[in-house]
Amino acid sequence: MGARAVCGQDFREIEAPTFGNLLRRLRGNRGASRERLAFNAGVSASYITHLEKGDRGNPTREVVEALTRYLDRLEPLSTADRRQLTDLAGLGAAELSSVAELRAAITPEMTRALELHSPNPAALLDIQANVLANNDGWDDTFPGVREDGNMLRWFFGNELATRVMVNWEHDARRVAAWMRGLIGRSGNTEGFADLIRELGEFPKFRQAWSDGGVEFAPHVWTLHLRNPVTGRRRRIYAQTGGLDGAAYPGQLLTILGLPG
Repeated sequence: MGARAVCGQDFREIEAPTFGNLLRRLRGNRGASRERLAFNAGVSASYITHLEKGDRGNPTREVVEALTRYLDRLEPLSTADRRQLTDLAGLGAAELSSVAELRAAITPEMTRALELHSPNPAALLDIQANVLANNDGWDDTFPGVREDGNMLRWFFGNELATRVMVNWEHDARRVAAWMRGLIGRSGNTEGFADLIRELGEFPKFRQAWSDGGVEFAPHVWTLHLRNPVTGRRRRIYAQTGGLDGAAYPGQLLTILGLPG
């Protein structure tokens, strides 16, 4: 399908986003020739041509970073353009962001949404289960987690967890299997090495991890909980979902608890 006239105007064929057409647009907007971009990125001009035409497969991370560096030097790239270049190249996040960086990305609106969910538990976590923000209902449901700062550390290292989680042994095996699935899906095994080493200090984690099972966490699952003081039991449905964003794609999770 070529260009067609509609109401006296010519419309070119609409293209789905590709690495090549985004690179071409960003280069063109900055008035840079293919030769100039290639020289400063350390590749050949013919390689840039092949990338823009879609004749080559996905470029390496090193090439994408070199292209991004030079384009940004000519005119700052937006966070969204940076992310889309990485996404369209088929590359995941280069490394996991720090807890401090992720906490700084939480907006007042996000915090307010957690508060509005009270008295039901609600929290924002990163994919390593660090608690970035939560409401009072979360603290009430998981006593001691605020001090631990990480749901996995609390689950395997805090004795309160075995009193709160009615089916702790079953849940422990399930959580360990979910971790295996998540780590593989993240494409960044090294980023989880420190967490695995830390959790390995807990015998309960080592036992659950030794089962070697792999599962993928559903979007909704059931938790059977016990108040460690009164002994009162209750059931909640935990619903989880990833939060998309240009700066930290795939690194933020929200978990909401609903009475069962």
